[in-house]
Amino acid sequence: MKEADKMRAGQHYDPSDKELIKMRAAARLLTEKFNQTSIIKLKKRTRILKSLLGECGKNAYIEPSFNCDYGSNIYIGKNFFANFGLVILDVAEVRIGNNCFIAPQVGIYTATHPIDEQERNQRICYAKPIYIGDSCWIGGHATINPGVTLGNNVIVASGAVVTKSFGNNVIIAGNPAKIIRQIG
Repeated sequence: MKEADKMRAGQHYDPSDKELIKMRAAARLLTEKFNQTSIIKLKKRTRILKSLLGECGKNAYIEPSFNCDYGSNIYIGKNFFANFGLVILDVAEVRIGNNCFIAPQVGIYTATHPIDEQERNQRICYAKPIYIGDSCWIGGHATINPGVTLGNNVIVASGAVVTKSFGNNVIIAGNPAKIIRQIG
């Protein structure tokens, strides 16, 4: 099995594999191009995003700077807005629904490492997918950790560290994040 296939399957893989290095380099070049494209060239920026991401819904907008590992594992819905400094480590799939807003300096991380010291020191990696439902709002400096699923209409407070999944219609805050209020 190729390292890229292992990576996508959530198995331990070697990130120094030549194919994976080439894929990350291609994503870095596209994000560099995106981040350096003028705000007045919105159509060009949108084309770059569409070529980088696995899926990019209508009216999707990301402020530079934006960084990701591969891009091809990111699927965003329509009417998406991300403010400055978004980082998505998309070693596994990241799916973000429609009408979602992301504040500045948010990190969405699918990548993780073994707890076992010897495995970790061998640079072994693996990943867990992240799913974010429709109409979510993620506050500034929030962190979404590997394997998290957020339901629809979830508000993540600024600075929250989301380590587990949450259902629909909640406001979550803290480190680790917990429900502070139901919505509706």
